[in-house]
Amino acid sequence: MKPQIAIQLWSVQEACREDFLGTLQALKEAGYDGVEFAGYNGYSADEIAEMLKKTGLVAAGSHIPFEQMDTDLEAVLAFEKTIGNKRIVVPYATFPTAEAWQAFIKRLAEIAKAVTAQGFEFYYHNHAHEFKEVPNEDLLELMTKESSDIRLEVDLYWLNAAGKNVPEWVAAHSDSIGLFHMKDMKKDPEESTEIGSGVLPMGEYVQLAKELGLPWLIVEQEAFQKYSPMEAAKIDCDVLSRLVEECYK
Repeated sequence: MKPQIAIQLWSVQEACREDFLGTLQALKEAGYDGVEFAGYNGYSADEIAEMLKKTGLVAAGSHIPFEQMDTDLEAVLAFEKTIGNKRIVVPYATFPTAEAWQAFIKRLAEIAKAVTAQGFEFYYHNHAHEFKEVPNEDLLELMTKESSDIRLEVDLYWLNAAGKNVPEWVAAHSDSIGLFHMKDMKKDPEESTEIGSGVLPMGEYVQLAKELGLPWLIVEQEAFQKYSPMEAAKIDCDVLSRLVEECYK
């Protein structure tokens, strides 16, 4: 099965704030199969569910702050069930000491167990600092060793930024990986750009996803040079769709 293509809505956050439904409709017209939420702009779960129904988009996942789950998990899960989302993703965490990270990981494992017990998948999304904040430790590896309920949404851009050999690292952690963030990189300055316009081997990353049998490839772009975020989203979808077709011939 070919993976479906979604976009992390943080990439088009301003458009979402201005016109959430209109933005979702435009993303569907651009070719996306689904979206990964990054907040709901004040809309209720029923309203979000109706937007998805109207547009034909699928909830590929939701980025939800750890602090929100730590204090109000049942409300979070009730909301996600209503919108039809099955993948809960912690988008970010940072701590000043190894001890603080260890305490976080233990609590993360407790939350992950509660989340998966209700039929969800639970993920942590990486940046680059998880490989640097604690000397000689791969914090993502510590998470997955702590609990098999914690899976990884691997942001391949940040894996590169951390200096990792992407194919080797992915192969070593394949049992824990369930999603990819697809984001290309330009140099000077180093920042994200449209897929196909940067220096990363995005076609090779689609092949890695094929080998892992990933259900979704999730576009994310955080910097824009020549195009507006919505224009860039269309380019990202077109190029990634072509790479998927080439890989799955």
